[in-house]
Amino acid sequence: MSRYLGIAMVQAPALAEGIDAFGAQLRGLVALNPGKLLWVFPELHLSSHVGAEDPVENARSLDDPAFDEFGVLSRELGIWLVPGSIYERDAEGVVHNTALVYSPEGERVATYRKMFPWRPAERSVPGGTFSLFDIPGYGRVGLSICYDIWFPEHTRHLAWYGADLVLNVVQTGTNDREQETAIVRGNAIMNQVWIASVNSAAPTGRGRSMLVDPDGVVRTSSGGAHAEVLTAIVDMGLTQAVRDFGTASVSRPWCQMRPEDAVIDLPLYGGRIDPATWTPGSGGDVAVSAAALRAPAAIDAGIAYEALPLDPRAAKYGIAPAALPVVEPPLVTSALDLSGLSTATSAIDIV
Repeated sequence: MSRYLGIAMVQAPALAEGIDAFGAQLRGLVALNPGKLLWVFPELHLSSHVGAEDPVENARSLDDPAFDEFGVLSRELGIWLVPGSIYERDAEGVVHNTALVYSPEGERVATYRKMFPWRPAERSVPGGTFSLFDIPGYGRVGLSICYDIWFPEHTRHLAWYGADLVLNVVQTGTNDREQETAIVRGNAIMNQVWIASVNSAAPTGRGRSMLVDPDGVVRTSSGGAHAEVLTAIVDMGLTQAVRDFGTASVSRPWCQMRPEDAVIDLPLYGGRIDPATWTPGSGGDVAVSAAALRAPAAIDAGIAYEALPLDPRAAKYGIAPAALPVVEPPLVTSALDLSGLSTATSAIDIV
């Protein structure tokens, strides 16, 4: 099956009229843009329109029957639907900024709570779980919300967990959208992964949505803050090809490490980079708690490039097995401890 995925990125202002109006909006857009399997809306598309009551105070449980309509729409239209994010109130009453994903069967297949709320303005509580989902026959998609993209550890882990494409749903209405677009390209280049950055249109956002490929090339973009739908074809196989052959056919950062290289301590995280674990796609489950990264991997010290003659990429691309990276989990051996995010923090010994 082809791995060419049709995507529609809806740059629109936050919608005031609720989920019923969203259904009418989506049906109309799908009719005008047929053949797009994945539909993505901006952050807080239904939770932050101008003049709304306090959206945090009106946060809902994910079990709220109103959200069932998203499943009805995705099944009716036969699409993968990311309706942006909503304010979720969990069982303890804590409010999160949460992205939702629905399959063409109408099932909610993934949720993701924003790890890095934009403080001090954003009042939601950070999540602690990376979230990805598989589109059968196409590839793996990672979820990211707005300010998450400013923290390189986030996209790096999504790439390591095997993402071919990262969806970064955004509501940036501030002057730094210019810098944010540079950060999107930088993350795509450094991690050799597709990134779709879908921002709100005016008046709730400054637009400039964009789709960047694993080489860092902007495939489609909006030049302003007006409402529009950006459509494109995402070659999900390009992610692995760029990692194998290099960015601009030159640099292969995911192939950097050698089994004999020394472990690199990362004092900021209380973790490390281990050459034996430096390979994307070896992160295991597609929804993984950050705390799960505390467990060190079992490392086979005897593995070497010469031990990989059966790597399928050797036949696929006609390259020598010795040029291919080792695949072992996991990326780091500790959780991302946010208490260490300070330049004044002293180095932490690795145990």
